[in-house]
Amino acid sequence: MNIIGDYHTHTVYSHGTGTIRENVEAALNKGLKEIAICDHGPGHFLYGVKRKEIFKMRKEIDELKEEYKEKGINVLLGVEANVMDYDGNIDVDEEIIEILDILLLGFHYGIVPKNIKSIFLFYILNPTSKVISIFENKMKQSNTEAVIKAMKKYPIDIITHPGSKAKLDIRKLSDVAYNEGTALEINSHHSQLSVENLEIALKSKVEFYINSDAHSPSDVGNVEEGIKRILQANIPINRIINAKD
Repeated sequence: MNIIGDYHTHTVYSHGTGTIRENVEAALNKGLKEIAICDHGPGHFLYGVKRKEIFKMRKEIDELKEEYKEKGINVLLGVEANVMDYDGNIDVDEEIIEILDILLLGFHYGIVPKNIKSIFLFYILNPTSKVISIFENKMKQSNTEAVIKAMKKYPIDIITHPGSKAKLDIRKLSDVAYNEGTALEINSHHSQLSVENLEIALKSKVEFYINSDAHSPSDVGNVEEGIKRILQANIPINRIINAKD
């Protein structure tokens, strides 16, 4: 299995340790043909990219695209947006979306939900549901509906580490994601998608990306853990967008 691109990497613009150029160089050295820089959306108060910096990143990436195209690697600007409430709103507006090459979305702690109901669900009932089983199904369905609403509102390309931060109904998510043209991520930094959830998702027609979620240049392209899960779950290579024989 040959991974041709890494579509989830972070830089110093959020909480990564490397620059965009350093991530690109690392990807080039790993033999990748494409890399996406996807720092956390501005709604993450701990380490989200500042909104104005995204436009600066666009300019920097455009310059790097030109510089590196003869070396055989393409550089994309993305954002790993945050689910901001249970109405499906995210922390990236239309002006930003217009300048992006790729849009990722995931559940993350470190955001301030946009309404009281969402604060209660995200920061109280979500953690409670992990230890008190009677709340588990309710939260799983609420979390799933939030992501589904976001997919229907925004041009989401990839759902990152689905089920890692908040439990999701993977089968329902997979069916809707396929219909919306959204892929699910096999994240080599987090445990999701797990082998069990990959086997569930495989029952739908949804496609996958396997990404590093690198927070340092040395981790760009490191997807070995994800590949192990792919092999265990018997995922056909034609279902993995950034892989080829």
